Amino acid sequence: MGKIGDGLDRAAQHVLTRKPPKSTSARVRFLLSKHHGRTRDVAAFLGVSQRSVERYLKGDRKHPPGPVNARIDAQVRQLWQPQVRRRAEQRAAAAGAVVVETRARFGFSSAAGSTDDPRMRRITQPLPLSHARELFDAHHAGAPERDLEGIVAAGLQQSYFREGGTRADDLDVVELTDVDYIDFDIRG
Repeated sequence: MGKIGDGLDRAAQHVLTRKPPKSTSARVRFLLSKHHGRTRDVAAFLGVSQRSVERYLKGDRKHPPGPVNARIDAQVRQLWQPQVRRRAEQRAAAAGAVVVETRARFGFSSAAGSTDDPRMRRITQPLPLSHARELFDAHHAGAPERDLEGIVAAGLQQSYFREGGTRADDLDVVELTDVDYIDFDIRG
């Protein structure tokens, strides 16, 4: 997943009501419950043998190698409490309480004579309601990173560059590239 998707996942971790399982066997058992008990599917996703998954389940092997542990952790975080996460995202989007903080290269097209050369900017700004909803919906639908960048750029165009329609009427398109970091705050 890209930086924007990861940022949305990190923001969602703050709204969870319970902690995800910590032990390897509990995390693998949770993944099995999401994959209908098929150890073969979990093994294929993790890139290990089916026997390794069985060892993790029994507790015979408690410490998987680093990359495998990272995949287990990422998958558990992504699947943990989806309804709680979705409700918090919907409340935040409806209340206009989704704040994006980023350092990225912004460029735009506008009337001749303006300074539209892309440059690095650090921006902390709430996203407009419609863009916040669109961003969450696209993320849950599995949209590619480039589409998520376009949604964030359009939201910042409206709220930051145009200040909600009070200036820069001739600003056509804002482009977001070279994301250094991006974080989201869901205050709903």
